[in-house]
Amino acid sequence: MVYWGAEEMFMAKTIETPSGPSRRFDVAGYEAIDPAALETFPYEYPGKEISVDIDTDEFTAVCPWSGLPDFGTVKIRYLPQKRILELKSLKYYLFSYRNVGIFQEHAVVRILDDLAKVADPQWMEITLDYKVRGGLHTVCRARHPHL
Repeated sequence: MVYWGAEEMFMAKTIETPSGPSRRFDVAGYEAIDPAALETFPYEYPGKEISVDIDTDEFTAVCPWSGLPDFGTVKIRYLPQKRILELKSLKYYLFSYRNVGIFQEHAVVRILDDLAKVADPQWMEITLDYKVRGGLHTVCRARHPHL
């Protein structure tokens, strides 16, 4: 507790605070992303066009600067040719982002590239709708073939 004398009561004082621990949390690199987890199965009706819509609000990665978590909804929409994404493997793949330090704009492109490579769709669109952070709402979209 600090007690002030009569003369010091109206004088501003600068109090130096000791430097504390870093407020940045550890983050994993891109090598933690696991595209090998992705599996597909054959589409039994090639030539019959269907669109497949998948979404989850359980996506999380971390800010590469602060290590703080970013939460969002991933929406995947695609037109299969010969392969369908297997959902359990997709869940494990998305879960591999959990500790990865990646910018939101880069995450959407990386997810699209990995999914399009394994599923080889006629077209695919990925939307990442992030929760508001710092008063800013971000929605990122990428499409294969590219927009």
